[in-house]
Amino acid sequence: MMDDKETINVDDINYAVYKIGDWENNYEINQIGLSNEIPVTKNTLDHVKFSMDEIRNTEFSISDKKVNGFVAIAMQLNPKVQEMELDEAIALEQKEFDNIVEELDGLDLIGDDQTIPLDGEEYLIYKLEKDCHVTTSIPANDFTKEFFNNELKKIEDALD
Repeated sequence: MMDDKETINVDDINYAVYKIGDWENNYEINQIGLSNEIPVTKNTLDHVKFSMDEIRNTEFSISDKKVNGFVAIAMQLNPKVQEMELDEAIALEQKEFDNIVEELDGLDLIGDDQTIPLDGEEYLIYKLEKDCHVTTSIPANDFTKEFFNNELKKIEDALD
């Protein structure tokens, strides 16, 4: 167990910090919008936007059309999206992307000059570790581990 007094600097690029919350809009395709993790630091917000760009910039061919990663993932995993025409799914992804960017740009963030307790229960905190070209998010405290495990269970249950 960590020392209760251990803190992290909000501007530390080695951590992603979120609060548990709900997005203003409903999302079917955008994985960021399907999560209850809302970024609360500028670095985390930048990381989320970078991740979205990476997924959107990845192209797949479906029915002789080029689609981005969000559409491809949704077509594979989301029964509602599988029932849509491909053009409808592409248009929905664009609408969702625009909405999530607007929501992200409107978030209240913690000032970069602040510190937060590492082992508190106000924020979900992930330690970001680089392995070659992949960044792995590792829950950095018990509160985040419990939330993370519950989210994985929900995903597994949904896929069964």
